[in-house]
Amino acid sequence: MDARFEQMQAWLNGTSQTSGILHTSRYLKDSSFTTPVPASSDASFRRYFRIHSNSDCSAVLKSFVVMDAPPEHEDCRPFIEVSNSLNQMGLWVPEVLEQDLDQGFLLLGDLGTVTYFSKLLELREQGGSESEAQIDEMYIQALKALVNLQKNAKASQAAEKLPPYDARLLDTEMNLFTDWLCQEYLELPQMSSLLWGETKSLLSHSALTQPKTYVHRDYHSRNIMFNSGKPPGILDFQDAVHGALTYDAVSLMRDCYLAWPKEQVSEWQQRYFYDLCEVGICQKNEWAEFAKSMDLMGVQRHLKASGIFARLFLRDGKDGYLPDVPQTLQYIVDVGQNYSELYALTSWVEDKVQPAFASLKRS
Repeated sequence: MDARFEQMQAWLNGTSQTSGILHTSRYLKDSSFTTPVPASSDASFRRYFRIHSNSDCSAVLKSFVVMDAPPEHEDCRPFIEVSNSLNQMGLWVPEVLEQDLDQGFLLLGDLGTVTYFSKLLELREQGGSESEAQIDEMYIQALKALVNLQKNAKASQAAEKLPPYDARLLDTEMNLFTDWLCQEYLELPQMSSLLWGETKSLLSHSALTQPKTYVHRDYHSRNIMFNSGKPPGILDFQDAVHGALTYDAVSLMRDCYLAWPKEQVSEWQQRYFYDLCEVGICQKNEWAEFAKSMDLMGVQRHLKASGIFARLFLRDGKDGYLPDVPQTLQYIVDVGQNYSELYALTSWVEDKVQPAFASLKRS
């Protein structure tokens, strides 16, 4: 039990004070909670704990999640703001029930314990037509939720209130690949600065010229909750930005943690595009441009992700993401070989980065 855990328990018990004011929320004032147990962690300094309460004197225990976000490392305000925004747009997200920004604690509604990732793995292992149909339906529902977000954000202009996903941010993200994976982790010589600059310029231009929308920025199987009979539950949205239309969809369909046959991904991609056409975000004659934009957006994201996975290991001591690097790099090769303008990048990854990573993991 660490000091943060004890501090969190004191807050839940209503004995903690912030700025001299005791908590008055009915959730903390009138509730008796079970001892928090770990629920999950993510790629930041945040931790999550699950607790139960029977404050209504019924036999049914109510479940909640506590976010522990040390204020010296994490700012809870974007999470609260985006949660309220997504909730207003009709998406199923954790409701913020109580907050203490000074200490870095949030009491959240609980969306359950089954992630899309775990459910999809289970179905894939089961195999058979029934499991395949359920997998397809799960992706259809997740893409519908995304379309609803983008449609409602357009109608309410909610996306314009978010930080811009601009050229500077896109460039910073892509540099994670060369800085952390290639140089720091693999100790590879730098890729030609001219070719690397041209590649980044191409990917950035493609992202910046797409229609702009509300971008979750981490919309994938580990951040979506499965609960039969309910819409997909959406987590980890605090880094939302105003940016490229295809970003979240390619994050979901070309997930760093879970790969699917190209034919299946293509079907989902086309379904998503036609759903966007139905709500007036895209036009049917834009398919070719849309498909290429999604491909290039995916390359940008996977450059970023592979660099983050290396940084998590080297800087933060988290090695659980390294096994996901090969799949993330393979996406870059598979997509990049379809575009001559990505030849330099594809060759670099295939000839230098992948062999170096494989060799390092074997040693």
